[in-house]
Amino acid sequence: MARVAGCDPGTSSLDILVLENGAVADQVRFEPDHLRTDPAAPVKWLEGRGPFDLVAGPSGYGLPLVRAADCTDEQFDLLSLVRPGERSGGVASFTAVARAFRDSKLPVVFLPAVIHLPTVPVHRKLNRIDLGTPDKLCVAALAMDRVAETWTREGPICVVELGTAFTAAVVLDERGAAIDGAGGTAGAVGWRSCGAWDGEVAYWRSPLKKLDLFTGGASFIPDPDIRRDYFLESLVKLVGGLCGLHEPQNKFEKIVLSGRLFAAEPAFVDSLHLNTVLAPFARSAYEVVSLASLEGAWVKEAAQGAALIADGLAGGRTAALVNDLRLRDSRGTVLDWLK
Repeated sequence: MARVAGCDPGTSSLDILVLENGAVADQVRFEPDHLRTDPAAPVKWLEGRGPFDLVAGPSGYGLPLVRAADCTDEQFDLLSLVRPGERSGGVASFTAVARAFRDSKLPVVFLPAVIHLPTVPVHRKLNRIDLGTPDKLCVAALAMDRVAETWTREGPICVVELGTAFTAAVVLDERGAAIDGAGGTAGAVGWRSCGAWDGEVAYWRSPLKKLDLFTGGASFIPDPDIRRDYFLESLVKLVGGLCGLHEPQNKFEKIVLSGRLFAAEPAFVDSLHLNTVLAPFARSAYEVVSLASLEGAWVKEAAQGAALIADGLAGGRTAALVNDLRLRDSRGTVLDWLK
């Protein structure tokens, strides 16, 4: 049976989960300060716990299932999507960590994003980069695994992630394929990000810096009522719009809620009353559910999902899930659809 690991290079930390024979065997969290001091710390941690059949590495904006050993410099730059003169701060930290994975002897693979998948129609990819980064796809994989026993596959589900910076949603059809999504600055208002940009604002603010993508979110609004309404209405527009497009009559079979924001800002999330507010877009209020973790896991959901994907790619318990997502058919780059 497979021994694998999955990584989540999130905004607040980098988490790793190890699965052995499909069960949680080990896990760890690296805080940003630790990674800035020692970018190779995650690699060293894994090397001390090997060997592994496969490691799903920190994938940034994603690559179409590229093995780290085969990753070119051009492909590597696509993981972070930052201009050469602006490589500092959190982006520099991520790049250094990802480079340590690429240069290691570990069997690392970089995962695709939603836009790399053939199950998303071309017209939804046009002039988009972020339909859901690899970590969002990993959360969707965990959601599929966790609701497998109660999802009848009679209709699609919507996986919503409230991160400490961004808000995202991924739609999975009844076959388990990702068919739509919105994430990062193209999605709803996040805790730190303002969500979809107005073109005129983007023009007025140019030249933009990467840090600008992490500003303007709910956390920057001092009035608690305005902050709540700003965040919530944007999320309702996102989920409601996806529902209207994909399930105008039957609604989503399930809406699965996840994300670090639930633990980081519990009072704020409680004030949103998400189960009630999102209930009109699900078949019933009981189908708006929180994403359950794997037994024994405490790291972030994306790390858990990444480990499940690695397990499936290595021929483990979740092989069928990986086949449903058609990850092996991923192609291209995140820049292919800019017109």
